[in-house]
Amino acid sequence: MAKEEKEEKQPNEKIVIHIDHKQYKPEKASMTGTEIRLLAEPHIDQGYNLWLEVPGQGDDELVDDTRVVVLHNGMHFYSVLKQINPGATDGIA
Repeated sequence: MAKEEKEEKQPNEKIVIHIDHKQYKPEKASMTGTEIRLLAEPHIDQGYNLWLEVPGQGDDELVDDTRVVVLHNGMHFYSVLKQINPGATDGIA
């Protein structure tokens, strides 16, 4: 039982996540995709998809705006343009 108590997150302990290689300390233990987009600075535009990096061999997960993500220390999110124009030379899709 003592072991279980030690593993529980303390109420004042902050969760640290990463969005596009920047560190953030969200105030909530779970957030929607929209809330995660707004936490990032600058905010992640609707022209981008938000992805959750899955460690190991698994595929990363697309996080849509309504999905609720239970946050854990060390989670990594990244944004990618929704539509990529492979022939563009100016970096604009």
